[in-house]
Amino acid sequence: MRVLIQRLTKASVTIENSIKSQIGKGLLILLGIEDNDNKEDIEWLCNKITNLRIFDDKDGVMNLSALDTKADILVVSQFTLHASTKKGNRPSYIRASKPDIAIPLYEAFCETLSGKLNKDIGTGEFGADMQVELINNGPVTIWIDSKVKE
Repeated sequence: MRVLIQRLTKASVTIENSIKSQIGKGLLILLGIEDNDNKEDIEWLCNKITNLRIFDDKDGVMNLSALDTKADILVVSQFTLHASTKKGNRPSYIRASKPDIAIPLYEAFCETLSGKLNKDIGTGEFGADMQVELINNGPVTIWIDSKVKE
């Protein structure tokens, strides 16, 4: 399971000219799922995300977490995070899970993250053509893979 986390001032997801979700100060999480992902990956990532100290404290030092700041969260599924560009110029997405595996894991990830934050989170719509708008704050962008754990 891979996430690309962006600290932001605000973000929204629009589907078919209608805003599905919008948030204020917080995090946009792009989530990529592969077949061997499971509940342990979800638990590890959600703990890492909620406790990641990437928000400024009163001295302007990144020392506060999403829990500390009661940050808003927007989670968008993104199979392209598992793109392989090893061969040729057209990315291969063979490692990305198909909907029958990915949708339940995506939903479990969102539910787990919401529970750890003790608040509702915004979401996209799995498999939809989404337009994502955001204002990246910093910019701060962090990539995490539950299989690598760097």
